[in-house]
Amino acid sequence: MHRKRLLLAVVGVVAAILGVAPAIAIYPPVADGTGHPNVGILVSEWKTPGVKDRLCTGTLIAPTVFLTSAHCDPASDGIPPDKVWVSFDPVYEFDNSTLYHGTFIPNPNYHDYHAAGATADDPNDIAIVRLDIAPPNVTPATLPTAGLLSNLALRGQSFTVVGYGRTRIDKTKGPNNIVNQWARNVGTVTFRSLQNLWLMQDANPSTGNVTTCYGDSGGPHFLGDSNMVVAITSTGDIPCRANDVSYRLDTPSARNYLEAQGITLP
Repeated sequence: MHRKRLLLAVVGVVAAILGVAPAIAIYPPVADGTGHPNVGILVSEWKTPGVKDRLCTGTLIAPTVFLTSAHCDPASDGIPPDKVWVSFDPVYEFDNSTLYHGTFIPNPNYHDYHAAGATADDPNDIAIVRLDIAPPNVTPATLPTAGLLSNLALRGQSFTVVGYGRTRIDKTKGPNNIVNQWARNVGTVTFRSLQNLWLMQDANPSTGNVTTCYGDSGGPHFLGDSNMVVAITSTGDIPCRANDVSYRLDTPSARNYLEAQGITLP
């Protein structure tokens, strides 16, 4: 499966409306630096033994709980759930970054999917990594109340997206212009529509938005400039230049999973 491993430059994940598998990085890439220290990169030795490579992006939502997407599950590459690590360094360095070991726990009801919209089945695309220890000096993000997005006037609302995914080097051309990078990037997308399970945003760089890309999956969509994560990057268009589709966290299914993991919700 393609993991929309957040390319945070314009947050626009891989699959969604066009019916392709999930996951991508922000274009144009804007370094987040220390702007969102609770957003980290999820890594595992899924490509090469001994090399901890990027799986996805995620957010610390409790002292030892890292929120991400279920489709980032390392099991799809034959990796045990306890062979994952998280780094909160602004730039991930294979040999030098600080890593926190954890265990990947996907929603047991997760299933692969090929589209996102009002009529799509709930893929339950949500997971956590339970860390062995709490990263010091990292304040967890907050979560929304039940049905929050359905009760807001969202026209014109912006969302801040953050991720460690791949990025584009040109806003108009195709997948050949998507390149690897290892920094935590940040950008803004604007509201397009709200579905039962999905938050849909405009991720067209020509309109001033960013688009997520491969590796940005699981990364946060903060409401405006707040510290509240209301959705997580799930899918989008293959070239990472048009659609940003994120999985809502204020729905009954998302909240049921989080509560089952012992997470206190507002």
